[in-house]
Amino acid sequence: MYTGEQLHWLQVIFRLKISVIRAILPWILLCGGYGFLVSLLYYFGFFASIDFSKVFPQVLLTLNIVLSLLLAFRTNSAHDRFWEGRKLWGALVNTVRNLTRGIWIIVSEDGPKDKAYKEAVLGLVVAFTFAMKLHLRREPVSYELASLMSPEQYSKLKQTNHPPLEIAFWIGDFLQAQYEQNNINIFQMNSLQELLDDMVDILGGCERILKTPMPLIYTITLKLLLTIYFLLLPLQMVGGLSWWTGPIVAFISFILLGIDEIGAEIEEPFGHDPNDLPLDLICATMLRNVEELITFERQNSSWVKAPLLGNYDPQELG
Repeated sequence: MYTGEQLHWLQVIFRLKISVIRAILPWILLCGGYGFLVSLLYYFGFFASIDFSKVFPQVLLTLNIVLSLLLAFRTNSAHDRFWEGRKLWGALVNTVRNLTRGIWIIVSEDGPKDKAYKEAVLGLVVAFTFAMKLHLRREPVSYELASLMSPEQYSKLKQTNHPPLEIAFWIGDFLQAQYEQNNINIFQMNSLQELLDDMVDILGGCERILKTPMPLIYTITLKLLLTIYFLLLPLQMVGGLSWWTGPIVAFISFILLGIDEIGAEIEEPFGHDPNDLPLDLICATMLRNVEELITFERQNSSWVKAPLLGNYDPQELG
């Protein structure tokens, strides 16, 4: 979907790295082994004096209904978190494009030096997205940001507790300086500041998803009910299935545990797992958009340009 690969449906099925099979395989084998043990005990007559057909069907029917509701709720809740995260990053892409376009077009310039400052600020706008990605993944400031800002700013950023917020402050400081220098009017500054505020709001929305996990008691209850269900299921099935109890229980466990694992995979969408949001690709797309904007303007201008998103003196930005 994100890389443009065209896969045959058989290739999709065998994408085991992206599927949940590897995560739940030990539990599937355990449930199948338990089903085989029940079949073995039944074969040697250990359950001959016990009639499971009177009570267990009703108990399992109740558990079926409860587990269906709980698994559906968990999957829907996890998908809501995943989809909200994707909408927030989609909004960030649009906001970054609008802000960079606005800075490039609205902020006036008197020469190559002013244009270099604008290019540097566009680099900071892109740096905000990379810093936001690292912040959501709880990772320190990395080399990805070094080429998007001056060495002084990069050094300062490594010491701050909230890098994306610090970068937003630098961008806002630049806009305020341009207003004070009469390069933009009050309405233009407010328009650009609103776009910057939108970026910070998007950051807050992603932090809300990150710092509000699914309640632990819900996970504990679901796991407990699944355990009870898999303990009782072979006892009810063994009378009719005999040696097929193990494989059938393993297959049922694959379905239920797979649905549960899908919820666990997508409820935190900002990590490095194969099913998480492609944040690296999204950030690279925004960087490419800004670089193409600057390259296109360089090719259509007679001025002598500074290096693309190159270093600059942060003090001269006000």
